[in-house]
Amino acid sequence: MLGDGILKGLAETAKNFFLSYVSRERLTTVEYPEHRIPTAENARVFPFLVYDGPDWLAGMRCVACQICEKECPPKCIYIEKSSDKKPDYVGKQQFYPARFDIDISVCMSCQICVEVCPFEAIKMDTQFELATDDRFGGLLEDRRKLARSNEYYHSIHPAEAAEVDARLAEEKAKVEARAKAAAKAAASPAPAAATESAPPAKTEGGS
Repeated sequence: MLGDGILKGLAETAKNFFLSYVSRERLTTVEYPEHRIPTAENARVFPFLVYDGPDWLAGMRCVACQICEKECPPKCIYIEKSSDKKPDYVGKQQFYPARFDIDISVCMSCQICVEVCPFEAIKMDTQFELATDDRFGGLLEDRRKLARSNEYYHSIHPAEAAEVDARLAEEKAKVEARAKAAAKAAASPAPAAATESAPPAKTEGGS
């Protein structure tokens, strides 16, 4: 029948309208911002930088390798490498970003920076309320604004963060085991070479 789809759509709308007075499951509108729908764990908006421990600068995982800067399709990441080094999560001396900026007015939330980072230092946030009246400076995030603790990372992506922590702990344990083995080998004395006594030389005509 002509218009059958329209009638079915109107009937569904009318059913939701009248039943919304007796069942909250029929409510299709959320009164935002007083009420909010929980954000899905796999949601992604803009990147942030993960740090471990209480100090965001000392615990920052980023080593300024600049892979994310090179791989970013819209080129919205800008990094300056430090001139000195600090220990990373396994104790190895690494460079760190003296400057790390992301222009979120250009970022397209593709997550490529997260996928190419070998140090689990950059992840995707779920925060979307970033409106500002400053279209330039207000949308340029520096390293201090981008820094988020590992606890925050666990709060928005618990399953992913737990997997990352387990992998980093395993890598740290391997490094520590290799370091202990090397220290033990260096501390133990080298085995003395066994000397073979040469048989006495026979003299001509001797007994």
